Amino acid sequence: MLYLWIFLLILGLVLLVKGADWFVGGSSGIAQKCKIPPLVIGLTVVAFGTSAPELAVSVTSAIQHSTDIAVGNVVGSNIANIFLILGVSALIKKLPVQKESLKIDLPVLLGASALLIGLGFWGNSVQWWDGLILLAVFALYMTLTLVKAKKEIRAEKLKIAEAKANGTYIEEETEERKPPKTKVGAWFLRMQEKLWFCIVLAVVGLVMVVGGGTLFVDGAKYIARAAGVSERIIALTVVAIGTSLPELVTSVMAALKGETDIAVGNIIGSNLFNVLLILGMSSLFYPLAFSVQSNLVDALVAFGGALLLFVLSFFDKHRLGIPAGIIFLLSFIGYYVYLFLISA
Repeated sequence: MLYLWIFLLILGLVLLVKGADWFVGGSSGIAQKCKIPPLVIGLTVVAFGTSAPELAVSVTSAIQHSTDIAVGNVVGSNIANIFLILGVSALIKKLPVQKESLKIDLPVLLGASALLIGLGFWGNSVQWWDGLILLAVFALYMTLTLVKAKKEIRAEKLKIAEAKANGTYIEEETEERKPPKTKVGAWFLRMQEKLWFCIVLAVVGLVMVVGGGTLFVDGAKYIARAAGVSERIIALTVVAIGTSLPELVTSVMAALKGETDIAVGNIIGSNLFNVLLILGMSSLFYPLAFSVQSNLVDALVAFGGALLLFVLSFFDKHRLGIPAGIIFLLSFIGYYVYLFLISA
Protein backbone atom coordinates (compact mmCIF):
# COMPACT_ATOMS: atom_id res chain seq x y z
CA MET A 1 0.00 0.00 0.00
CA LEU A 2 2.89 2.35 0.76
CA TYR A 3 4.33 1.86 -2.72
CA LEU A 4 0.95 2.77 -4.22
CA TRP A 5 0.89 6.07 -2.31
CA ILE A 6 4.48 6.82 -3.34
CA PHE A 7 3.42 6.22 -6.95
CA LEU A 8 0.38 8.49 -6.50
CA LEU A 9 2.61 11.17 -4.93
CA ILE A 10 4.91 11.10 -7.98
CA LEU A 11 1.93 11.00 -10.35
CA GLY A 12 0.42 14.00 -8.57
CA LEU A 13 3.68 15.93 -8.95
CA VAL A 14 3.87 15.13 -12.68
CA LEU A 15 0.27 16.28 -13.14
CA LEU A 16 1.00 19.46 -11.19
CA VAL A 17 4.06 20.41 -13.24
CA LYS A 18 2.70 19.47 -16.67
CA GLY A 19 -0.75 20.84 -15.87
CA ALA A 20 0.76 24.20 -14.91
CA ASP A 21 2.72 24.21 -18.19
CA TRP A 22 -0.42 23.53 -20.25
CA PHE A 23 -2.45 26.04 -18.25
CA VAL A 24 0.12 28.79 -18.88
CA GLY A 25 0.39 27.90 -22.58
CA GLY A 26 -3.38 27.80 -23.10
CA SER A 27 -4.08 30.92 -21.06
CA SER A 28 -1.33 32.89 -22.81
CA GLY A 29 -2.73 31.80 -26.18
CA ILE A 30 -6.24 32.94 -25.20
CA ALA A 31 -4.89 36.29 -23.96
CA GLN A 32 -2.96 36.84 -27.19
CA LYS A 33 -5.99 36.01 -29.32
CA CYS A 34 -8.01 38.51 -27.27
CA LYS A 35 -5.33 41.18 -27.89
CA ILE A 36 -4.32 41.43 -24.23
CA PRO A 37 -0.88 43.12 -23.93
CA PRO A 38 2.06 40.75 -23.33
CA LEU A 39 2.97 42.75 -20.21
CA VAL A 40 -0.36 41.94 -18.57
CA ILE A 41 -0.02 38.29 -19.62
CA GLY A 42 3.42 38.04 -18.01
CA LEU A 43 2.40 39.69 -14.76
CA THR A 44 -0.82 37.70 -14.35
CA VAL A 45 -1.28 34.49 -16.33
CA VAL A 46 2.35 33.33 -16.47
CA ALA A 47 3.17 34.42 -12.92
CA PHE A 48 0.05 32.70 -11.60
CA GLY A 49 0.77 29.57 -13.64
CA THR A 50 4.30 29.13 -12.28
CA SER A 51 2.87 29.29 -8.74
CA ALA A 52 -0.01 26.94 -9.57
CA PRO A 53 1.61 23.80 -8.02
CA GLU A 54 2.16 25.52 -4.67
CA LEU A 55 -1.29 27.12 -4.82
CA ALA A 56 -3.03 23.82 -5.57
CA VAL A 57 -1.19 21.98 -2.79
CA SER A 58 -1.73 24.65 -0.11
CA VAL A 59 -5.40 25.30 -0.93
CA THR A 60 -6.14 21.56 -1.10
CA SER A 61 -4.38 21.09 2.23
CA ALA A 62 -6.39 23.92 3.81
CA ILE A 63 -9.67 22.44 2.54
CA GLN A 64 -8.65 19.07 4.04
CA HIS A 65 -7.64 20.85 7.30
CA SER A 66 -4.00 19.73 6.86
CA THR A 67 -2.67 23.14 7.82
CA ASP A 68 0.88 21.93 8.53
CA ILE A 69 1.19 21.01 4.86
CA ALA A 70 -0.40 24.29 3.71
CA VAL A 71 2.02 26.44 5.72
CA GLY A 72 5.03 24.12 5.41
CA ASN A 73 4.67 23.96 1.63
CA VAL A 74 4.90 27.74 1.28
CA VAL A 75 7.62 28.35 3.87
CA GLY A 76 9.61 25.31 2.72
CA SER A 77 9.36 26.36 -0.93
CA ASN A 78 10.66 29.83 -0.08
CA ILE A 79 13.60 28.30 1.80
CA ALA A 80 14.36 25.88 -1.07
CA ASN A 81 14.04 28.65 -3.69
CA ILE A 82 16.73 30.80 -2.08
CA PHE A 83 19.08 28.33 -0.40
CA LEU A 84 18.89 25.41 -2.87
CA ILE A 85 17.93 26.88 -6.25
CA LEU A 86 19.92 30.13 -6.08
CA GLY A 87 22.74 28.23 -4.35
CA VAL A 88 23.10 25.69 -7.17
CA SER A 89 22.58 28.33 -9.89
CA ALA A 90 25.21 30.67 -8.37
CA LEU A 91 27.80 27.86 -8.48
CA ILE A 92 27.18 27.47 -12.21
CA LYS A 93 27.12 31.14 -13.22
CA LYS A 94 27.25 34.50 -11.48
CA LEU A 95 23.72 35.79 -10.99
CA PRO A 96 23.24 39.56 -11.31
CA VAL A 97 20.71 41.15 -8.95
CA GLN A 98 18.80 43.95 -10.67
CA LYS A 99 18.76 47.36 -8.95
CA GLU A 100 14.96 47.40 -9.10
CA SER A 101 14.91 44.16 -7.10
CA LEU A 102 17.12 45.72 -4.44
CA LYS A 103 14.98 48.86 -4.26
CA ILE A 104 11.50 47.34 -4.40
CA ASP A 105 11.09 43.58 -4.73
CA LEU A 106 13.48 42.36 -2.02
CA PRO A 107 12.30 44.91 0.59
CA VAL A 108 8.70 43.90 -0.18
CA LEU A 109 9.65 40.22 0.25
CA LEU A 110 11.29 41.00 3.59
CA GLY A 111 8.21 42.95 4.65
CA ALA A 112 5.86 40.16 3.54
CA SER A 113 7.92 37.54 5.42
CA ALA A 114 7.90 39.70 8.55
CA LEU A 115 4.16 40.29 8.17
CA LEU A 116 3.54 36.53 8.02
CA ILE A 117 5.57 36.03 11.20
CA GLY A 118 3.68 38.82 12.95
CA LEU A 119 0.21 37.65 11.89
CA GLY A 120 0.97 34.01 12.73
CA PHE A 121 2.57 34.80 16.08
CA TRP A 122 -0.25 37.17 17.09
CA GLY A 123 -2.98 34.54 17.28
CA ASN A 124 -1.08 31.27 16.72
CA SER A 125 -2.84 31.00 13.35
CA VAL A 126 -3.41 32.79 10.06
CA GLN A 127 -7.14 33.54 9.98
CA TRP A 128 -9.26 34.63 7.02
CA TRP A 129 -8.90 38.31 7.95
CA ASP A 130 -5.13 37.86 8.04
CA GLY A 131 -5.44 36.34 4.58
CA LEU A 132 -7.29 39.42 3.36
CA ILE A 133 -4.40 41.58 4.61
CA LEU A 134 -1.90 39.42 2.70
CA LEU A 135 -4.04 39.54 -0.45
CA ALA A 136 -4.43 43.33 -0.15
CA VAL A 137 -0.64 43.74 0.02
CA PHE A 138 -0.32 41.40 -2.98
CA ALA A 139 -2.85 43.43 -5.00
CA LEU A 140 -1.03 46.67 -4.14
CA TYR A 141 2.34 45.18 -5.11
CA MET A 142 1.01 43.87 -8.44
CA THR A 143 -0.62 47.24 -9.21
CA LEU A 144 2.63 49.12 -8.54
CA THR A 145 4.57 46.57 -10.62
CA LEU A 146 2.16 46.95 -13.54
CA VAL A 147 2.28 50.75 -13.40
CA LYS A 148 6.10 50.72 -13.24
CA ALA A 149 6.35 48.29 -16.15
CA LYS A 150 4.03 50.42 -18.30
CA LYS A 151 6.18 53.50 -17.61
CA GLU A 152 9.31 51.58 -18.63
CA ILE A 153 7.66 50.44 -21.88
CA ARG A 154 6.54 54.01 -22.70
CA ALA A 155 10.04 55.32 -21.98
CA GLU A 156 11.58 52.64 -24.22
CA LYS A 157 9.15 53.42 -27.07
CA LEU A 158 9.95 57.14 -26.76
CA LYS A 159 13.68 56.38 -26.84
CA ILE A 160 13.27 54.28 -30.00
CA ALA A 161 11.13 56.97 -31.66
CA GLU A 162 13.79 59.63 -30.94
CA ALA A 163 16.54 57.35 -32.25
CA LYS A 164 14.57 56.74 -35.47
CA ALA A 165 14.01 60.47 -35.90
CA ASN A 166 17.76 61.08 -35.52
CA GLY A 167 18.59 58.21 -37.87
CA THR A 168 20.58 56.36 -35.19
CA TYR A 169 18.18 53.49 -34.52
CA ILE A 170 19.43 49.98 -35.33
CA GLU A 171 16.82 47.24 -35.11
CA GLU A 172 17.90 44.33 -32.96
CA GLU A 173 18.02 40.91 -34.51
CA THR A 174 15.42 38.56 -33.10
CA GLU A 175 16.30 34.96 -32.46
CA GLU A 176 14.41 32.66 -34.80
CA ARG A 177 12.31 30.00 -33.12
CA LYS A 178 13.66 26.57 -33.90
CA PRO A 179 11.10 24.31 -35.57
CA PRO A 180 9.93 21.30 -33.52
CA LYS A 181 11.94 18.14 -34.13
CA THR A 182 8.94 15.80 -34.03
CA LYS A 183 5.65 15.65 -35.91
CA VAL A 184 3.77 15.80 -32.61
CA GLY A 185 5.62 18.99 -31.66
CA ALA A 186 4.85 20.56 -35.03
CA TRP A 187 1.17 19.58 -34.71
CA PHE A 188 1.01 21.00 -31.19
CA LEU A 189 2.53 24.30 -32.37
CA ARG A 190 -0.01 24.59 -35.19
CA MET A 191 -2.93 23.81 -32.88
CA GLN A 192 -1.88 26.55 -30.45
CA GLU A 193 -2.80 29.04 -33.16
CA LYS A 194 -6.47 28.06 -32.72
CA LEU A 195 -8.54 29.71 -29.98
CA TRP A 196 -10.63 26.64 -29.18
CA PHE A 197 -7.51 24.53 -28.66
CA CYS A 198 -6.04 27.13 -26.28
CA ILE A 199 -9.27 27.05 -24.26
CA VAL A 200 -9.20 23.24 -24.08
CA LEU A 201 -5.51 23.31 -23.16
CA ALA A 202 -6.10 25.81 -20.33
CA VAL A 203 -9.08 23.87 -18.93
CA VAL A 204 -7.29 20.50 -19.10
CA GLY A 205 -4.20 22.06 -17.51
CA LEU A 206 -6.26 23.51 -14.67
CA VAL A 207 -7.95 20.15 -14.05
CA MET A 208 -4.55 18.46 -13.99
CA VAL A 209 -3.24 21.00 -11.47
CA VAL A 210 -6.22 20.54 -9.15
CA GLY A 211 -6.20 16.73 -9.48
CA GLY A 212 -2.43 16.53 -9.15
CA GLY A 213 -2.53 18.72 -6.05
CA THR A 214 -5.09 16.44 -4.41
CA LEU A 215 -3.05 13.30 -5.18
CA PHE A 216 0.16 14.95 -4.01
CA VAL A 217 -1.31 16.07 -0.68
CA ASP A 218 -3.04 12.74 -0.01
CA GLY A 219 0.14 10.84 -0.86
CA ALA A 220 2.28 13.05 1.38
CA LYS A 221 -0.12 12.66 4.30
CA TYR A 222 -0.22 8.83 4.02
CA ILE A 223 3.57 8.54 3.69
CA ALA A 224 4.03 10.81 6.72
CA ARG A 225 1.75 8.61 8.83
CA ALA A 226 3.38 5.38 7.57
CA ALA A 227 6.89 6.68 8.28
CA GLY A 228 5.93 8.13 11.64
CA VAL A 229 7.02 11.60 10.49
CA SER A 230 4.96 14.72 11.10
CA GLU A 231 3.09 16.38 8.23
CA ARG A 232 5.15 19.51 8.90
CA ILE A 233 8.44 17.68 8.14
CA ILE A 234 6.98 16.10 4.99
CA ALA A 235 5.67 19.49 3.86
CA LEU A 236 9.03 21.21 4.44
CA THR A 237 10.97 18.54 2.57
CA VAL A 238 9.15 16.33 0.03
CA VAL A 239 6.27 18.70 -0.72
CA ALA A 240 8.30 21.92 -0.72
CA ILE A 241 11.08 20.62 -2.97
CA GLY A 242 8.55 18.80 -5.18
CA THR A 243 6.55 21.94 -5.88
CA SER A 244 9.80 23.92 -6.39
CA LEU A 245 11.11 21.53 -9.05
CA PRO A 246 9.89 23.71 -11.98
CA GLU A 247 11.82 26.70 -10.58
CA LEU A 248 14.87 24.51 -9.90
CA VAL A 249 15.01 23.09 -13.44
CA THR A 250 14.30 26.49 -15.03
CA SER A 251 16.93 28.36 -13.00
CA VAL A 252 19.66 25.73 -13.45
CA MET A 253 19.04 25.51 -17.21
CA ALA A 254 19.06 29.32 -17.46
CA ALA A 255 22.36 29.43 -15.57
CA LEU A 256 23.90 26.78 -17.85
CA LYS A 257 22.84 28.81 -20.90
CA GLY A 258 24.10 32.05 -19.37
CA GLU A 259 20.60 33.57 -19.30
CA THR A 260 20.88 34.90 -15.75
CA ASP A 261 19.39 38.39 -16.03
CA ILE A 262 16.04 37.52 -14.49
CA ALA A 263 16.95 34.41 -12.48
CA VAL A 264 17.05 36.17 -9.10
CA GLY A 265 14.00 38.29 -9.91
CA ASN A 266 11.98 35.18 -10.75
CA ILE A 267 12.84 33.57 -7.39
CA ILE A 268 11.96 36.75 -5.49
CA GLY A 269 8.67 36.99 -7.39
CA SER A 270 7.86 33.33 -6.71
CA ASN A 271 8.50 33.78 -2.97
CA LEU A 272 6.28 36.87 -2.91
CA PHE A 273 3.49 34.94 -4.62
CA ASN A 274 3.90 32.12 -2.11
CA VAL A 275 3.51 34.29 0.99
CA LEU A 276 1.00 36.89 -0.15
CA LEU A 277 -1.19 35.08 -2.69
CA ILE A 278 -1.00 31.39 -1.77
CA LEU A 279 -1.14 31.67 2.02
CA GLY A 280 -3.63 34.50 1.69
CA MET A 281 -6.00 32.40 -0.43
CA SER A 282 -5.46 29.23 1.63
CA SER A 283 -6.43 30.96 4.87
CA LEU A 284 -9.81 31.90 3.36
CA PHE A 285 -10.76 28.20 3.26
CA TYR A 286 -9.62 27.23 6.76
CA PRO A 287 -7.57 28.87 9.57
CA LEU A 288 -3.91 27.93 9.20
CA ALA A 289 -2.41 26.87 12.53
CA PHE A 290 0.87 28.66 13.25
CA SER A 291 2.77 27.02 16.10
CA VAL A 292 5.39 29.10 17.93
CA GLN A 293 7.43 25.93 18.60
CA SER A 294 7.65 24.84 14.95
CA ASN A 295 6.18 27.12 12.26
CA LEU A 296 7.77 30.22 13.78
CA VAL A 297 11.25 28.69 13.44
CA ASP A 298 10.61 27.79 9.78
CA ALA A 299 9.20 31.25 9.02
CA LEU A 300 12.24 32.86 10.67
CA VAL A 301 14.56 30.71 8.50
CA ALA A 302 12.65 31.84 5.39
CA PHE A 303 12.95 35.47 6.54
CA GLY A 304 16.65 34.90 7.24
CA GLY A 305 17.10 33.53 3.71
CA ALA A 306 15.54 36.64 2.18
CA LEU A 307 17.68 38.87 4.43
CA LEU A 308 20.84 36.92 3.52
CA LEU A 309 19.99 37.29 -0.19
CA PHE A 310 19.52 41.04 0.32
CA VAL A 311 22.88 41.43 2.12
CA LEU A 312 24.90 39.26 -0.30
CA SER A 313 23.45 41.20 -3.25
CA PHE A 314 25.54 44.23 -2.28
CA PHE A 315 28.84 42.38 -2.85
CA ASP A 316 30.70 41.58 -6.09
CA LYS A 317 28.99 44.36 -8.07
CA HIS A 318 25.50 43.15 -7.14
CA ARG A 319 26.18 39.58 -8.31
CA LEU A 320 25.79 36.23 -6.58
CA GLY A 321 28.85 34.09 -7.29
CA ILE A 322 30.44 30.93 -5.91
CA PRO A 323 30.91 32.27 -2.34
CA ALA A 324 27.22 33.21 -2.16
CA GLY A 325 26.24 29.83 -3.63
CA ILE A 326 28.30 27.99 -1.00
CA ILE A 327 26.74 30.05 1.81
CA PHE A 328 23.24 29.32 0.51
CA LEU A 329 23.85 25.58 0.14
CA LEU A 330 25.49 25.26 3.57
CA SER A 331 22.50 27.09 5.06
CA PHE A 332 20.16 24.67 3.25
CA ILE A 333 22.08 21.62 4.52
CA GLY A 334 22.19 23.02 8.05
CA TYR A 335 18.45 23.63 8.08
CA TYR A 336 17.68 20.13 6.82
CA VAL A 337 20.02 18.60 9.41
CA TYR A 338 18.04 20.50 12.03
CA LEU A 339 14.75 19.17 10.61
CA PHE A 340 15.89 15.55 10.67
CA LEU A 341 17.38 15.88 14.15
CA ILE A 342 14.08 17.14 15.63
CA SER A 343 12.13 14.46 13.77
CA ALA A 344 14.40 11.63 14.95
